This record gives sequence, structure tokens and C-alpha cells, in this order.
Amino acid sequence: MLGKERGMSLWMLAWPVFLEMFLQFLLGTADTLMVSHISDDAVAVIGISSQLFAAVNILFMAVASGAGILVAQRLGAKKEAEGRLIGIIGAKLCLGLGALLSVLLYFGAGPIVRMLQLPTELQPLGETYISIVGGGMIFMAAMAGLGTVIRNTGNTRSPMYIAIGMNIIHIGMNYVVIYGAFGIPPLGLEGVAWSTTISRLAGAATMIAVFCSCFQQRIEWKDFRLFNRPLFKETLKISWPLGISMSSWCFTQLVIFALIAMIGSKELSARTYMNTMESFCFLIGFSIALAGQIRIAHLYGSGEHQAAYRCAYQVIWVGLVLVQANALLLYWFGEEAIRFFTNDPEIIMFGVSLLAINLLLQPAKMVNMAIVNALTAVGDTRYVMIVGFIVMWLVAVGGSYYMGIRLGWGLHGIYAAMIADELLRGLLVLVRWRAKRFMIKSTADVQTNKAVVIQ
Repeated sequence: MLGKERGMSLWMLAWPVFLEMFLQFLLGTADTLMVSHISDDAVAVIGISSQLFAAVNILFMAVASGAGILVAQRLGAKKEAEGRLIGIIGAKLCLGLGALLSVLLYFGAGPIVRMLQLPTELQPLGETYISIVGGGMIFMAAMAGLGTVIRNTGNTRSPMYIAIGMNIIHIGMNYVVIYGAFGIPPLGLEGVAWSTTISRLAGAATMIAVFCSCFQQRIEWKDFRLFNRPLFKETLKISWPLGISMSSWCFTQLVIFALIAMIGSKELSARTYMNTMESFCFLIGFSIALAGQIRIAHLYGSGEHQAAYRCAYQVIWVGLVLVQANALLLYWFGEEAIRFFTNDPEIIMFGVSLLAINLLLQPAKMVNMAIVNALTAVGDTRYVMIVGFIVMWLVAVGGSYYMGIRLGWGLHGIYAAMIADELLRGLLVLVRWRAKRFMIKSTADVQTNKAVVIQ
């Protein structure tokens, strides 16, 4: 029991999650850095395409997160069999959704590229990249869905090891297809797309193997036929608000990238490079927030509500210290980092001018992530959805258009809108958490159950 408690501590959950996310970040950074040797246009294509794939991935994450939260709660309540069945249901939903979106993205790449407002000269590159990487969305679905369930059992290390293997495959293949090693002719951005897809295929296959043994009773292929209507409904009850909330965030980011594309291709490249560098701060905060979510869900499932409540504040303070420290490092060394990606003086100028603003953006993100994940852990996903949908579209998108386009403030106006969005959402979810509504609801549920038994 003691070993189990240590395994479920915030630190023991967070560091493998961070390392996994960091390695996934390296995968994207390797793309950006290596593709920068092809052209800045290719970088811009990857930048805006990545926002599209993030929006698609968020649908997988929504379904998986609903299942993962219920798995963690059931394991906390010592209901292993129910947790196992919920994990199977979540996996089937993710894989089915991934297969459908793979077909849509492969055959619909042309219209999607035009919808994203890519400059005309970049559209052929964009169509090639989206059709190949988008056609492999089922592998991303497997990684997202199965990995989330595995992590919520407390096993955060296996997804980390899989991420290491994916990075080795991806970076090695990138080297071959970009630089033409071993007698293979350089394949440019198309080769990078195939490298991404093949590495995800390898990761998905390994993740399936780990998933099948992540519960005490091994999952067999015949178990994928299992279904339970009440548990399915319970999963969807948590998942659909998460899906709208996560999708809103990703689609707002997609719209913001489209607005930046309207300003100019150099601004789009600068934002892509900054997004890559900012990702390190985000990964630290997100890994701590996700570890907090897993721990809070287990505590909530076992009835330790006060401990779950306090855990959210521990996540905030630990996250703020680490995130702000990394934002300061980026501020001091950001110009040198940008020069790793490009020598274009105009793009460097745009990037450097955003480094100080980033010092305000990252702490606001941390508070927001910590409390949103805490509310998600106790199943309060509908409130998160309502706040996220309204504020993100009105403040982040509306503010970006008004300040960035109408007022002509460019990237600085768009960053100002993003900061306002994170601060307002963070304040609203913090007020909700402090109200302790999840404790009141849980007490009411217990009293209702007692009344039913007495009758």
C-alpha cells in the first residue's frame, strides 16, 4: 500500500508525464528544426498544419480523458473490474473516431488547405503534408486514447518509454528523407510527413500491447467486444463537455493562426518558432497539471475530498515556480534560440519582440491548466466547457481580430488577447473550485444512496 501511495504522489506521476511530453515536443521541434533546412515556407506549412492536427487530436483526448478520469476514480474506489471495462470502451471509441477522421483528412486535404487561408504558393505543400499525416490519424487516436487510460492507472512510465522509441524512429527517418542519407534521394516535406506517420504507427502498435496488460486482468482481443450501456453513458457524460471545451481551444488557436497568416508569412513563421520555444514552458505546466488530475481523481474516488481539494493548490504553486523560471530562461536566451531555426532578420525581430510578453502569458496558462484539470478530475466538465467556449471565442479570437487586425497591432495585439483569455478563464475556474461544489454534490449523492437503501 505504501508503495502504491508513493507511486501516486504528484512527483512520481509528473516526471514521467513531463519526460513523455518533452520527448513529444522534441519530435515536433525536430520537424521544425530539420524542415527549416528545406525552407521557411515548409516550416509555415508544418506550423499551421500542426494546429489542425492538434484540433483533431483533441477529439481523441476528450473521449480518452472522460474514460481515463472514470478509470482513476474506479481504481481509487477499489472497483478494478469497472475501471477495466471503462478503459476498453474508451479505447474502442477513440480508434473508431480515428479511422473516420483518417479517411476525411486524406481525401479532403485540398479543401482543408484553402479553409486554413494558407498563401497560394504554400497550398500544394500543405495539401501533400495534410493528406499523408492526416491519413494516419488512427495511429494518433491510439496513442492519445490508450495512453490516457494507461496513465490514469498510475502507470505514467510506459507511455514515456514509447515516446523515446518514437523519437528515435522519427528523427532517424527525418535525417534520411531530408538530407538524402544512405543513397536515398531527399524527399523534402513529403518525406517528413511519411516519417511522422510511420513513427506514430510504431508507437501505436506498442501502446496497444501495453494497454492490454495495464489492469490486473489482462485484456484479450475478444474483450474489445464488451459493452456496458450505463458505463458508456457515464463516459460520454464527462467526455462530451470535454470534447467541446478542448475542441474550442484548438479551433480558436487554428483561427488565430489563420489571422496571423492574414498579416503575413513572416509573422506566421515567427509565431511557429515562438510556439515551438514556448512549448517547453507549457509542457512543464501541463505535465504537473495532468499529474494533479490523476491524483485528484484517485483521491476523489476514494472519498478523500479535502486532500483532493488541497492537491489543486499544490499543483498551482509548484507549476508557477517551474513555469516562470523557464519563461525567464527563454526571455534571456530566446534570441539565440530563434537563430537556431532561421537567419531571417525580420522573423528574428518579430520573435524577440514577443519574449517579454511571454512572461505574462505562461503563469496565466499555469493557473488555468491546474484548476481546469482539477475540475475535470471530479467530473465538473460542463462548467469548464461553458466558460471555455464563451471566453475563448469572445476574448481570444475576438480580441485577436480586433487588436491584431483592426487596430493593426499585429502579433503583439494577438498575444495581448491570448493573455486576457487565460487570465479571465483562470479566475472563473478558480472561483468555481473554491466553492467546493464537488464536495456538496458527493455528499448529496451519498445521502441519496442511503435513503434508497433504507427504503
